[in-house]
Amino acid sequence: MDTAPLRDAYRALLDAAAGVADTDPVPPPGEWNAEQILAHVSIISAVTIAAVSAVASGAIATYDNRMAQEGWTIERVIAQAGGGAGLRDRIALQADALCSLGGPMLSDAELDTLVPTRLVSNGALLVDQPVPLRDLLGGLTETELPGHTRQILALAPSGAGGD
Repeated sequence: MDTAPLRDAYRALLDAAAGVADTDPVPPPGEWNAEQILAHVSIISAVTIAAVSAVASGAIATYDNRMAQEGWTIERVIAQAGGGAGLRDRIALQADALCSLGGPMLSDAELDTLVPTRLVSNGALLVDQPVPLRDLLGGLTETELPGHTRQILALAPSGAGGD
């Protein structure tokens, strides 16, 4: 599996986050700030790494993003990482790990492994069924990371990167 698009998606997210790092943007009511978005992505990345590692080790894998939605957990991850800079560093390392693990290390049979998956967004259940591991990686690449990149860019002051 070619992980170059995944690496590019992570790079775009991290570039966007670095662009708003010193602006302390205030999100619209009910939306996350940049650190909360990064903590969410860090949790999702960790869950994805765990699923890829489980498949690679022959263990039973599951994928559940509910903890990445939970406010207390998000705030704890922000604190443990040391804020935005620490989160950006953590996500960069997670991207390296995931691109290494999810790429040439896995066989097509492993990438086709069905992983029991539960995906929730804004309180709505999106997926509650087995999903091939390659589709979880593809969803991260094509939907999750670009969506959060746009979310971060929308926080930028007018004319500072999102427009």
